[in-house]
Amino acid sequence: MQESTHKLSMREKIGYSLGDAAANFVWRSGFFIPVFYTDTFGLAAAHATILILIVRLSDGITDIMMGSIADRTNTKHGKFRPWILWSTPFLGLFLALIFTTPDLSYTGKIIYAFVIYFCLTLAYTANNVPYGALMGVMTDSVKERASLSSFRFIGAFAGGLLVMSTLPFLVEKLGDGSEAQGYQRTMIIFALLLGVFMFITYKTTRERITPPTEINGTFWQEMKDLFSNLWVILVPVFGISVFIISLAMQDWPQTYKYGALVFMLLSFVYTVHLRNKIISQPRDILTNTQKDLADLLTNQPWMILLGVGIMFGLFTVVRPSAASYYFKYYLERPDLISIYFFITLLASLLAAVATGWLSNRFNKRTLMIAAFTLGSAFNGAIYFVSPQDITAMMILATIGEFFAGMMPVLFFSMLGDTVDYSEWKNHRRATGLIYSAGTFINKTGHGFAGAMVLIVLAIYGYDAKVESTIAASTPGMVLLMSGIPLVIGILGIIFTLLYTLDDKKMKIIENDLILRRQQNEA
Repeated sequence: MQESTHKLSMREKIGYSLGDAAANFVWRSGFFIPVFYTDTFGLAAAHATILILIVRLSDGITDIMMGSIADRTNTKHGKFRPWILWSTPFLGLFLALIFTTPDLSYTGKIIYAFVIYFCLTLAYTANNVPYGALMGVMTDSVKERASLSSFRFIGAFAGGLLVMSTLPFLVEKLGDGSEAQGYQRTMIIFALLLGVFMFITYKTTRERITPPTEINGTFWQEMKDLFSNLWVILVPVFGISVFIISLAMQDWPQTYKYGALVFMLLSFVYTVHLRNKIISQPRDILTNTQKDLADLLTNQPWMILLGVGIMFGLFTVVRPSAASYYFKYYLERPDLISIYFFITLLASLLAAVATGWLSNRFNKRTLMIAAFTLGSAFNGAIYFVSPQDITAMMILATIGEFFAGMMPVLFFSMLGDTVDYSEWKNHRRATGLIYSAGTFINKTGHGFAGAMVLIVLAIYGYDAKVESTIAASTPGMVLLMSGIPLVIGILGIIFTLLYTLDDKKMKIIENDLILRRQQNEA
């Protein structure tokens, strides 16, 4: 049995983990965007929903384009590391700007919010897609990659812990009575820390696997080819987004909503048609992009993992996005929100540590099923807790968050396994595209989660400016913290049960790939 020689030092693992700590200054701050847009920036919940979904849809195009661009990047510093360095200044800038409230008309604010949010997601994509793909070329060892994934999410949760536990406090202290000013000053601090951490990641990591990339024609011809074939992935996301927007628009007639539902179902049918059209063609007449997509669309474990990614994205974002509303209006204890975020993210951090240990002893698929089962059960129990019993609510939320904290560690490690599976099956390795498409789906789940919070509040009539609507919408806040995560968890279990890459299969794949690479080098 061949063993990988690509062992990672503690220095490199910690350096890599700081990249996700920095990314979480952006990601975790995003949990505050819905409440910032409605309560501070001044947007209606429905308009904020549409804005978030449109940007997330465009994010799908840029995510997958970025993965393909990164795969075709060749510098003396590697394919993926340079992008971390190049994108960091822009990421810090737009993080500060998105939480800035300009003195504009309502229409002007919508335009400003859309442009800055789009630029932030673009910078995040240029940074985070190569960062995620970097893990796939730092080592060819499944065990080392699982360890690196654990370190990554220790960093992620540590960064998230810093943001979520200090952001409300800093907004109050630095704002001098103005939430808008407090948000802006706080984000400037986070942007500076982000720059330092990302630079450390760039300096301490190394790319060791350098698979050849086939390029036909110029860069722009490659991008044109990519864009013309992306619709197989984007069409269903667009269909779902249209349906969600129809739910957010409470004043639309029911016929419009039924029409949006039909449109979504037709988008699924059309996606199947596009997939079959690509994979049915002889491989020797396919372009490089079509070969990459054919590899993706015939990679059954990857396809199933997309469903898992959407569910875990929804599960891990709905609750923290709704928490600010829940504590402020249902519990009437906004002073406890920082404590809630601190203890739940501490639980996530412990989960990231525990998952690395557990992954060496149990199948990752089994662990993911357990995480969905127990996480959804404990969060669902919050529904039965009265607003006076805050201690019980905190205990249930913390235990539930521990199991939720296992999900991203397992997901991205499993995503790396599907990259190996694709190379093993097809003799081609499109690391950037597979990671970018996977992270896009996960980010889509996050975007749908933020929209879901605003939609549920809109259905209950929430308007931050009208006191009576706030009281009427508190049942929706309770559902967002309990019943809705329970349903999402059940769907996550179903998808994970269909996943087929267990540890025994991956050991065979790892051994075959090592032998194949040794033969190619000989």
